[in-house]
Amino acid sequence: MMNIEQIRQDTPYCLDKLFVNSAGSSLQPTVVVAAVKNYLDKEAQLGGYTVADTNGVAIETFYEAIAKLLGTQSSNIAFTHDATDAYLKALSAIPFQKGDVVITSNDDYASNQIQFLSLQKRFGITIKRIKTLANGDIDIAHFQELITQKTPKLVAITHVPTNSGLIQNVEAIGEICYQKAILYLVDACQSVGQLVVDVQKIKCDFLSATGRKFLRGPRGTGFLYVSDRALAKGLSPLFIDGGGAVWTKEQEYQVLPTARRFQTWEKPYALMMGLTTAIQYATTIGLANIEAYNEQLMQRLKHNLAAIPNVKIFDKGAKTCNLLTFRKGDKSAPAIQKVLNDHSVFHGLSTKEWGVIDYGKKGVDWTVRLSPHYFNTLEEMDRLAEIIESI
Repeated sequence: MMNIEQIRQDTPYCLDKLFVNSAGSSLQPTVVVAAVKNYLDKEAQLGGYTVADTNGVAIETFYEAIAKLLGTQSSNIAFTHDATDAYLKALSAIPFQKGDVVITSNDDYASNQIQFLSLQKRFGITIKRIKTLANGDIDIAHFQELITQKTPKLVAITHVPTNSGLIQNVEAIGEICYQKAILYLVDACQSVGQLVVDVQKIKCDFLSATGRKFLRGPRGTGFLYVSDRALAKGLSPLFIDGGGAVWTKEQEYQVLPTARRFQTWEKPYALMMGLTTAIQYATTIGLANIEAYNEQLMQRLKHNLAAIPNVKIFDKGAKTCNLLTFRKGDKSAPAIQKVLNDHSVFHGLSTKEWGVIDYGKKGVDWTVRLSPHYFNTLEEMDRLAEIIESI
């Protein structure tokens, strides 16, 4: 059982507002803020180098905490400055050549789609997107056809899109990629922290994530998981520095044997301590417990909104999560946002440029985004619905 009252006391700034924007940047527990401040105080007193040298065990805990979260080993984890930093490093490790095929989905994150297009312009790769079923899910049969026809260099899938609560079937995709020995990259930016994410079940070669969203860590933090298979292939980022390799001879360098070859030498250690603390906080509660309670929150909210005339929810998929997008009748985005702001509802706004294909199919250019998390209450979901009804 989760002690929601204690969790809310640990998150005092959720008490004076209705915060439902964890898909953007969540509220941090007080212990996370304290961990960052404590480390910064030490740096102010002793200087960054000395503090890092004397806190080696604490720094190592960062990798252990993420490994425990994902079901892997600390040697498979690299610190990154954000999810995009992690994603780019993974992409840069793949030696693309003209004619190589990248298979992705219609619902992959906008920045990822831009990066695929950039690779297409620079290297002449081909982008193939998996068809979407009527219910919003990935068409696994079509994916298998693409695999057979195109023999892709990489398959890249976003677990949960930024503009929809859809949970894509990364496990089914991963099983096929594993059997075919195809490199597989998963963007878990919106799923880690709200769902149980197990890289052994997903069978991916790379997985990127951020600290600021559902993990409730500080901004400027992220991480990259790299599989043993990818490490054994010798994959390393195109631009590598002394944090990921050793300069051994005038014309030679040797990459580190672990995923830390994907790191740069300079790191914000205070923020790393904050993210470590955030992950430990979540794993103490239990990700399965968090996922189950989050499902209760979202079921309550959807049930409430379904009873309100003219409210349309745009999230599709056999499985969805704690990210809900909606509009109300002919009300404009500013009109809806004004009412939410007047009632101290902290929310998000998704616009078409973040989901061109998805929003094109849905025939909209914006939606309001709500993303409750486990420090929210069922009563707040009732109040949120009442506020939306009043618009």
